Amino acid sequence: MALSHLFLGLLEEGPVHGYDLKSRLDRRFEGSKPLPFAQVYATLSRLQRDELVEVAEVTQEGGPERTVYVITEAGRDVLDDWLATTEPAGPYPAGELARKAIIALHLGADSAGFLQRQRAVHLSRMRELVRTRIQTEDPSARLGIDYAINHLDADLRWIETATSTSVAAHRPPSRAIYSTSVAAHDHSPSDGTSGGASDE
Repeated sequence: MALSHLFLGLLEEGPVHGYDLKSRLDRRFEGSKPLPFAQVYATLSRLQRDELVEVAEVTQEGGPERTVYVITEAGRDVLDDWLATTEPAGPYPAGELARKAIIALHLGADSAGFLQRQRAVHLSRMRELVRTRIQTEDPSARLGIDYAINHLDADLRWIETATSTSVAAHRPPSRAIYSTSVAAHDHSPSDGTSGGASDE
């Protein structure tokens, strides 16, 4: 229902047709994956079926017909309830990034190499978002960009920790530790008696 709530919030700003609704959503939530048009119209259809939105008019300005939607009173009630309800603080399931790193480490694959390549991808995306934020004047759109940037930053900090763990897991035992272990084994008694001094 989260996407439906977002639509209701955008429709509360005023009547809008599907194309502009998608454009507003993509601008407002810059860090998110762009929404497919098919999903936009399917969501609007469900909202209309549930009587949370209704058709205000159908326009045609030198192109295809466009249906303009408005939020209903029932839609406003649902939106108000959603805005007033707090969200649970987790649990946060492992995303694809974490799952790949965990499986690679478990299998002895190059998890550290994967993580460093992923770090470069994250940094590149963060730079794009920072540039977009500088050019964005809409405060609500900036909030969405800041949210995405902070999540990327958290991922980057996790990548650093995970890389250290991966490197340590693949590091062979140090020579000193190995030598001490061998020496202790060689000096242990073979007859099962204590290694301490014998009583006279």
